[in-house]
Amino acid sequence: MAAPVTNPAPATAAAETVGAGGPDRPARRRGDGIVAWLFLAPYLVLFGAFVLAPIVLGIWISLHSWDFTLPGKPFVGLDNYADLFDPDSVSFDPFWNSMQATGIFTLFSVPLLIVVPLAVAMVMNQKFRGRNVFRAIYFAPYVLGVAVVGVMWRFLLDRNIGAVNSYLGAIGLPGDTAWLSSVPAAWVALVGVTVWWTLGFNAVIYIAGLQDIPRELYEAAEIDGASRWSSFRHVTLPGLRPVTMFVTLVTIIASANMFGQAFIMTNGAPARETQTAIFYIAETGLQNFQMGQAAAASWILTLALMLLSVVVFAVFRARGEVEPS
Repeated sequence: MAAPVTNPAPATAAAETVGAGGPDRPARRRGDGIVAWLFLAPYLVLFGAFVLAPIVLGIWISLHSWDFTLPGKPFVGLDNYADLFDPDSVSFDPFWNSMQATGIFTLFSVPLLIVVPLAVAMVMNQKFRGRNVFRAIYFAPYVLGVAVVGVMWRFLLDRNIGAVNSYLGAIGLPGDTAWLSSVPAAWVALVGVTVWWTLGFNAVIYIAGLQDIPRELYEAAEIDGASRWSSFRHVTLPGLRPVTMFVTLVTIIASANMFGQAFIMTNGAPARETQTAIFYIAETGLQNFQMGQAAAASWILTLALMLLSVVVFAVFRARGEVEPS
């Protein structure tokens, strides 16, 4: 007796459907990958030209004695890096003094640019008449360029004709402070101006984070009898953890790259005390034409920032894993 003949077409079609991604997923059409790459192409071209190429070129320059005013650019290997770590080198003290200045500025500006914008955002997130006007006022300085901010505050903080000293003298305080040519007054001026200038950006980020925290959490805390401080500590701060991490990283990177304020307001005075690392790199590469050493210094600063970013990620991750009390 002959075996019954079955039609293999349904089984074959089902197999093809499963092989194409399952019955619930549409089959991938030929050419989808090419279309995706075509859409990505403009970004990849710009990314390669303005990010990857400068990175590779910077590493290449750091391995050479690169004076762009001279025809020869001999390969020196890691000598530019070794000079920056050699106490007997003429580059050692200026570079590490600039790194110290960068650390001082970052140490004092970052906490203020985290706490002050958060306080402003907490107030601006409340409902009151004219709220949008006050938000605009706090954000307005951020749209100014560093040249405008630097020149304006250089005149306001001038020891002889500045309005700041005039107003301080009028209310009985010392009115002859050398804000731009003595320390620690110069650091107070640089940090204060930077906080005034950039707090609006961080405040806007915090406001967006505050608006993403569900109101039900505050209502539940209020029902449980939590005070405002308890609600802030156990609801607001945990809800803002991702935003705070972003603000912290961006602020650290921006503070470590501070150049314009010091260049315009103090020009590194007094005695190069306020010459930051970026200031040193720009002066070494563009004024002294030692591009190889400037590139090496920039990579040392980059590696330091990468290490600091890893530490920040680890700290926020560890806090996120701690169970709330």
